[in-house]
Amino acid sequence: MLKGKVIFISGASSGIGALTAVKLAEQGAIPVLTGRNIDKLKEIASMIKGSVSYYQMDVTDNNQVLQTVEAVIAKYGKIDVLLNNAGYGQFEHFASMPLENFAQMMDTNYMGIVRCTKAVLPHMVKRGSGHIVNIASLAGKIGTAKSTSYTATKHAVLGFTNSLRMELQGSGIQVSAVNPGPIDTPFFSLADPSGSYVKNVSWFMMKPEYVVTRIVRLIKRRKSELDLPKKAAFAIKLYQLLPRTIDRLFGGMLNRK
Repeated sequence: MLKGKVIFISGASSGIGALTAVKLAEQGAIPVLTGRNIDKLKEIASMIKGSVSYYQMDVTDNNQVLQTVEAVIAKYGKIDVLLNNAGYGQFEHFASMPLENFAQMMDTNYMGIVRCTKAVLPHMVKRGSGHIVNIASLAGKIGTAKSTSYTATKHAVLGFTNSLRMELQGSGIQVSAVNPGPIDTPFFSLADPSGSYVKNVSWFMMKPEYVVTRIVRLIKRRKSELDLPKKAAFAIKLYQLLPRTIDRLFGGMLNRK
């Protein structure tokens, strides 16, 4: 089902992006790795058996994004799946976080997805097929203390994803959101340098291999949305029905940053 599919991945130099690339390649796909660190991309590419490409690309640089997409199209003639994975978090109280940090995070986490999608979508529309997968977060559905900036970016990603899916109905192009909870990846080396949050949520933290397996399954089945872990799906629905009650009852547990 994935054999020969060209899958363009942003943020592929580490973490979920890198592991997903390896897993996709094992199933016959052709991963195209992109990211800012060319040495790390080269290292990941060397681990992949089969066809693979890698390009240095910063999702905050529109010219780089456009040039990279055009290079991939010139090489393969298509992009079957766009996996918008690039992003980062930083947990800090609203009052102490500098204004420019909010702007920088939104530029990467949200506008990075917009730029990549803008560049790839015309080629998908021309072919009448494609799949855009945006890595959002449970944070996009449940706000917690010290994550005002990160949560806002993921709310934006979910709003963008849901609206674009509606726009593209009947086009042959699917748009999906993946909403994971905390994952044991290098993400927290920046988001939580003290390690206190990781310690507090270690019971809830998922192994990256599990998350990657579910992402690959979503790509195969072209599902619209995936909340991880499984038990989170019910909790999310409950929160959307009774947000203030959940805040009152479980706010202390959710705010362990």
